Amino acid sequence: MKIAKKKMARGFTLVELLVVIAIIGILVGLLLPAVQAAREAARRMACSNNMAQLGLAANNFEFTYGSLPSGVVNETGPIRYEPIGNHTSWTVRLLPYLEQTQAYESYDQKLGAYASENDPVRRLRMATFSCPSSPDAYQHYASNADGTNFPATSYVGIHHSEESPIDVTNNGVLFLNSNLKMTEIKDGLTHTILISEKRGSGDQLGWVSGTRDTLRNTSTINFAGLGLTEQVKREKEKSPLAVGSLEVGGIGSYHTGGVNAVFVDGSVRFLSQNIEPEILKNLGNREDRALMSDIDF
Repeated sequence: MKIAKKKMARGFTLVELLVVIAIIGILVGLLLPAVQAAREAARRMACSNNMAQLGLAANNFEFTYGSLPSGVVNETGPIRYEPIGNHTSWTVRLLPYLEQTQAYESYDQKLGAYASENDPVRRLRMATFSCPSSPDAYQHYASNADGTNFPATSYVGIHHSEESPIDVTNNGVLFLNSNLKMTEIKDGLTHTILISEKRGSGDQLGWVSGTRDTLRNTSTINFAGLGLTEQVKREKEKSPLAVGSLEVGGIGSYHTGGVNAVFVDGSVRFLSQNIEPEILKNLGNREDRALMSDIDF
């Protein structure tokens, strides 16, 4: 009489289980950079769309008033980095063209950026002013010395082609008490930057202030105008610029490889951080008359 043998159910050995886990880990490791790259591409596109809205708003403003908005309004210059004076920024002037008419009408331009009457507007966080790639995109607040916080902006108007105080003599498009007509931009609308991005966490005064918080130059891309070592130190310590400083700084972003820029004609282009410094300065100067091809940038 034969005794029936029981069939033993075969399971995974420990080695096989470890091999499967290792394969899954390798696949996840291969896919993760691609997912991150896709997310950053989407964030960069969203940033580009924000800038396109700002460019369209600036052009609508010019169509209405016959000139571009002033980079900053103040009785005297140069502009110092301190909450003294009017300092109403170009960002405020564009509010009606960004579906923010109520905010614009609630802001008293005669009183200026730092008047307590304008604090309700100053405390508004504008999604259109925030780059999704910025670490502070959803909590992008300027850290003010007196303990109060005001929303900042990722986007800045171009006041000059080199590191220089914000003043009436700047060669950019948005500067102190500027009132430029399109015909005054001699280099052409497609070859002159209107608005770009900034990098760093030294903001104190917020998005309504026409200081370095909303105006920059085209001296360099990333760590611009401040020196790499000093800028890194400031970002780590999150320490503000000295009160009363005339220092402005250049453009920058948290996108890989470069920065978005909207030109006066409303077009948005991605500028490589490896762009020739002289070409970058030419793009920030409205009337240097430099010969330039579109393939140069």
